Amino acid sequence: MNRCRLWWGPLRGLALGLLAAVAVGLPAAAQTVRALDGDKQLVAVLGDDTRLPLGAVRFQPAAGGAVAFTLTLDTQPFSDHFLSMREFKCLAGRTELSCHVPYPYANPRVVTPGDLTWLEHSLLFFYKLPADFGAKLWNGVYFEFRLTDKGLVGTPKAIDLNRIAAPPADPSVPPFRRALRDDMPPQARWIRSLVIE
Repeated sequence: MNRCRLWWGPLRGLALGLLAAVAVGLPAAAQTVRALDGDKQLVAVLGDDTRLPLGAVRFQPAAGGAVAFTLTLDTQPFSDHFLSMREFKCLAGRTELSCHVPYPYANPRVVTPGDLTWLEHSLLFFYKLPADFGAKLWNGVYFEFRLTDKGLVGTPKAIDLNRIAAPPADPSVPPFRRALRDDMPPQARWIRSLVIE
């Protein structure tokens, strides 16, 4: 009896701590599973807090614990613009035009709870003033997603889309790594965030 107490005493605190950590981690894990499962709506949150539905994202289990995604943009809110000899689907705001740039190269189209970069690469934009001539690819916008209790929320970061004018050396690696994304002031863009919920 005394030996049991001696053995269990030091381990009791450790065991209780581990159980508490697991219990705390369960809600976050459940949120991640829900956020990356099934059909979700893609919504742009604009400068005046208007929510503009842009399409849908479907998540499905894939090999190796990854999650495959399919992005479908709704053409209704977009207008066609022929800029720099290319056609772009753009959203017209009062102060700027935001144009979607489809990632032009083959990629796995999968994510994991800890790596959403291929999804982020599917939602590249650039912005320009309505009166500006041509596509302003150096004004690229990269929406960096994070998990919240409302789903996935993408915050705009500044990038230069000219970096993908040529195919990447390794097509399995997303080209816009964190070091190539710059912070923007919170209210800088007409599209304040993208939400997948």
